[in-house]
Amino acid sequence: MRPSQHVAEAILALPADRVRRVAIDGVDGAGKTHFADALGVELNVRGAKVIRVSADGFLNPPRTRHRRGRDSPEGFYRDSYDYGRMVRLLLDPLSPGGNREYIREVYDVRREREVRRLPELAADDAILVLDGIFVHRDELVRYWDYSVWLEVPFEVSVPRAAKRGVGIKEEDPYALKNLRYVEGQRLYMAECRPRTRASVVIDNADLANPVLLD
Repeated sequence: MRPSQHVAEAILALPADRVRRVAIDGVDGAGKTHFADALGVELNVRGAKVIRVSADGFLNPPRTRHRRGRDSPEGFYRDSYDYGRMVRLLLDPLSPGGNREYIREVYDVRREREVRRLPELAADDAILVLDGIFVHRDELVRYWDYSVWLEVPFEVSVPRAAKRGVGIKEEDPYALKNLRYVEGQRLYMAECRPRTRASVVIDNADLANPVLLD
């Protein structure tokens, strides 16, 4: 059984009397989008109503992201995302007691500009699948009914992220230009221990052959 199948079955075993909220976490280049898309397919095949969202749709503009300096690891960790709007516009509406009217994004990072989206209404048994870095932070961890940590060493994740052409540019994980990203992730892992907070850990160093660890 592929890890995405295992995760899909675990999610579908959760009570379906409300929106089930799922997070896919990992460092930049861990393969979060790839895994979340595969999970969405597995859930769709089983008849689920999937809401696919990226945390990058709630990035802050550059003036906020870089207010501690363009090379600041702490700035990368603490200032990249607008968690207030993510919670207010996406997570609270999809939580028990919410009205299920959510907005999936407020920012386009490729164009570096705000976007306006009309609210959408989630089915009462929908499944939110959100991928993004830092999603086991204290502000967010209570929202997840199920979460995944993708375990990938920086020696693999950084070159993979560099080839994507957004954010990380250098393939060398020890390059000075990557200090912001690598050390920012280390700060997150030390402070929040996402591996221990996740429902399941998957070795995703080989995108074609992910391995369920625990």
